[in-house]
Amino acid sequence: MIKGKHILYSLFFFFIAGLCEICGGYLVWLWLRESYSWIFGVLGGFVLFTYGVIPTFQKAHFHRTYAAYGGIFILMAIGWGYFFEGIIPDMYDIIGTIISVIGVIIIFYYPRKENEKIGIDSSSN
Repeated sequence: MIKGKHILYSLFFFFIAGLCEICGGYLVWLWLRESYSWIFGVLGGFVLFTYGVIPTFQKAHFHRTYAAYGGIFILMAIGWGYFFEGIIPDMYDIIGTIISVIGVIIIFYYPRKENEKIGIDSSSN
């Protein structure tokens, strides 16, 4: 059974990683697309490197962490557009975000049996 403490722990690291990826990418965007100083690109690169380190603190397997992070990233990117760029999400943004968050819940938080094998079996080749 997944405890609330574990969910908060994972959501904290998803949020910090998402913030680093979006902020780092935005700094690089400003440097290359908006002709800001190269310092923005360097700082963006450092923040993106930090983003690569943060998911290692998750207690799940790599593939589940990054698959679930994709849904969190969608949620945060839509939020970034709203809060920092003043772009109001339309109905399709909201529907897509809800679908992706449901995917996060299923992929990352749905309880599994210890050695349950369902899906593609790579050992049968």
